[in-house]
This record gives sequence, structure tokens and C-alpha cells, in this order.
Amino acid sequence: MKLLRKLKRLAFAILVMAPFSPAMAGSLTIAAAADLKFAMTEVVDTFRAARPDDKIEVIYGSSGKFFTQIKNGAPFDMYFSADIEYPRKLEKEGLTAGSTRPYAVGRIVLWSLKPELAKMALKDLPNSSIRKFAIANPQHAPYGLRGKEALQHQGVWTAMEPRLVMGENIAHTAQFIDTGAADAGIVALALVLSPTMQGKGAWTLIPDAWHEPLEQGFAITQRAAGNPLAKDFANHMASEPARAVMRRYGFVLPGEKGK
Repeated sequence: MKLLRKLKRLAFAILVMAPFSPAMAGSLTIAAAADLKFAMTEVVDTFRAARPDDKIEVIYGSSGKFFTQIKNGAPFDMYFSADIEYPRKLEKEGLTAGSTRPYAVGRIVLWSLKPELAKMALKDLPNSSIRKFAIANPQHAPYGLRGKEALQHQGVWTAMEPRLVMGENIAHTAQFIDTGAADAGIVALALVLSPTMQGKGAWTLIPDAWHEPLEQGFAITQRAAGNPLAKDFANHMASEPARAVMRRYGFVLPGEKGK
């Protein structure tokens, strides 16, 4: 009888403590555009501060490729795209839980480890010493498409095509320049402001009038419709700690004007 009472007390204790067990912690898998590689890490850190037991995994890559993967059933709970039209398309197809939310507008820059190349006007690129010029692949990377539009606006896209090296995403594109595989290129402002790239070479902000806006948006996927952690993280993106991080990386936020 004593053993039975002990077992009952133990079972009761387990039931009482279960809601507070780390096993009950939430789990979240995020597909995020490569321009968020550094900013999102800090945003996640601010979110985790109050909930250290939650598991949050962020995978970075091309917005266009993530779009295709999610359509084909990839197990992502949230999708942060450098082009808001991608999650909006998923929303129209019934593949998201709720509406797409804008989270930022990105900016592009001309970047090079050689300051004299970074300070050049885009219209002068064809007559420069540049042998390899890096952009993200315009077919599936929003930053690459905006870079192409800027070069077209300045009338040099055709002349620069033979010198182009194309990254799979904007972070891959920045690696080309950082390693010397390309002399210069067009990358995300958020990347050149990151701790690992800040102070390397030089960069010049490309006027946003030279390309379509890089309006970025996110959505909770249908897979995570019942995941409270996804909803909490979505709300966190509108919090001041998260917005402060995004501002530091050069993003223009909803309701604010860029410089």
C-alpha cells in the first residue's frame, strides 16, 4: 500500500510539472531570405530572451526557391521573403495561415573591397577595370532582379552581362566579392552593415528610384496554423526590440520613411 501511495504521488507530481517541462517547449522552422542572415539572428535572440526553451531554426536562402519548396510541401512554419509577392501568391493558393505581413523595405548598394570601384557611377562600369561583377540571380533572387533593374536604368545591363557572376542568393553574391572572385557587385545594404562585413572595402547606396521597391513580407504557412509560437514570433516582429534591430541593418520599416 505504501508503494502504491508513493506511485500515485509520483504520478501526480509528473502531471503537475509536465506543463513546465522543457519537453513542452515550442518549435519553429523559418525560411528566410538571405539578406536577413545577420538581422534575423539578432531578432531571434531578442525573442528567445523570454523563452529560452523554445527551439527556433532559421534557414537562409533564395526567396524564389523557398517559394517553390513551400508549394511542394517543404516543412517550414514561417516564410520571410525579400519580395512580398511570393508569400502573397502562397496566400492566394491557400498555403498560408492568415494574411501576408510586410516587415521591411530593403536597399541595394554597389560594394567592392577596392574603394575606388565602389565609388563609381553605375553608368561608368563598362569602361572600368572590372572583370567580374556579382549580382544575385534575377530569376529567383529579388535583390538580383532589383540590381538588374538598376543597371538597366543606367543603360549598362547589356554591356555588363559578359562580366556577370551570379550568386544563388544575395549572401552567396556577397561571398563572391568578399573572396575576390568578383571585383565588385550589387548586394544588400543589410549585409554590408553586418559585423562580419562592416569596414571591408566601401559601398555606395543605389538610388531606390532606379528600381522597383524591395518590399519584403512574411507569412505563417498552413502547416503552422495551430502553432502558437509562430503567432508569437509574428507579433514579435512588430515589437520595438525587433524593429530596432532591423533599423540598424538599414531596413526601412512599415510606417517609417527611409533616409
